[in-house]
Amino acid sequence: MDRRSFLEKSTIASAAFSALPLLSALHRAAPYRTALIGAGWWGTNILRCAIQAGESKIVALCDVDENQLNICETEVAKLTSDKPKRYRDFREMLLKEKPEIVIVATPDHWHPLCCIAAIESGAHVYVEKPISHTIAEGRAMVNATRKHGRIVQVGTHRRVSPHNISGMEFLKSGKAGKIGMARAFVHYAGGAGQKAVNEEPPKGLDWDFYCGPASLVPYNKTIHPRGFRNYLNFANGTLGDWGIHWLDQVLWWSEQKYPKKIYSTGGRAIRQDSTDAPDHQVAVYDFDGFTLEWEHRTFAGNTAEKTHPQQAVGVYFYGTEGTFHMGWLDGWTFYPSNPNKPVIHQDPQLNKPDDQNIQQLWANFLTSIKTGTPPICEIEIGQRSTNVALLGMLSYKLGRSIIWDGEKEIIPGDEEANKLLRREYRGEWKYPEV
Repeated sequence: MDRRSFLEKSTIASAAFSALPLLSALHRAAPYRTALIGAGWWGTNILRCAIQAGESKIVALCDVDENQLNICETEVAKLTSDKPKRYRDFREMLLKEKPEIVIVATPDHWHPLCCIAAIESGAHVYVEKPISHTIAEGRAMVNATRKHGRIVQVGTHRRVSPHNISGMEFLKSGKAGKIGMARAFVHYAGGAGQKAVNEEPPKGLDWDFYCGPASLVPYNKTIHPRGFRNYLNFANGTLGDWGIHWLDQVLWWSEQKYPKKIYSTGGRAIRQDSTDAPDHQVAVYDFDGFTLEWEHRTFAGNTAEKTHPQQAVGVYFYGTEGTFHMGWLDGWTFYPSNPNKPVIHQDPQLNKPDDQNIQQLWANFLTSIKTGTPPICEIEIGQRSTNVALLGMLSYKLGRSIIWDGEKEIIPGDEEANKLLRREYRGEWKYPEV
């Protein structure tokens, strides 16, 4: 197939895929009772897509921060006549409102408990990535999904983006040749930063509940709102955030479930602020037949490494026929090894205003609920991608390589490493065992 024919076919297939879920003939007569846990900017963004799909009645908004609830409630009022009730405790909300669909968009350390509680209450769940803060939590989430027969969609929305779909078709067709290595990366500018001053939580924020099963630490405004990802008490840094999306692309292409050996190193060479996540990190994963490298840096931004005027992100797949870059705002590009062959490129098809494809992922979620078929980003797919990132962080924390038994989900003969597959929960909160 020549370049023009391939691109025409890919564009048509991508457009058809993105339209079909939104034109589903399976429209339900009664709207789904839908609730949001985690009413921050991203949770509100997902909820907006749910409202726009036209099949949800918003019955509840739940957050430990009244200030976030106020913003979310105002946005909901612009889009619908629904009058959702407000809650601080997700357990009370689930008991009283009995939602059929629950969106979990809390900080990462809350995903497992909120998701499992929603599943056990009978709801279908859309949970943000990464699905968990530790590996054993993710297994409990998968087990709960299977036990209760619910549909759980994970927010790895790049699996529905048209250019990612056509890019995967290109890679799987063999046009890049045999791929021996992939390099996933995120590079953004930054600097040393400044240490935040600990202070009293703002009025309306239940800080003890925010910390929840994690250690209770002093509040500072660089944690909440929106800064928690760079604090290892609540998340797993850039690898646990951005890394999920790009590592997931590699699993999607390879159809492998897990790496066999992992080594990661990095540190805080530049950042001197109050965060504790690495400001640069490299992780190397051994898979059957290829090697995956992850790298990120939050300093020394430059124009040489950018794949797009606004960013340097994505995955390079290195094959015998050339190098393929899967990006975001820049779509995908294939650079042939043969200089006489043309570069092949496809632009993205992203939804505004967020340049994502949440609408398509939500539509697929609804179709899965109606048909009982697994969604595109089913919980175990999300668990595998989350595990790759968490294994990289685990090696980083240990300061050495690890061997991973992906079937048993243990690190054989390594007691020190296996202890990091879970962590102690604080106070009343019990580590999930399903």
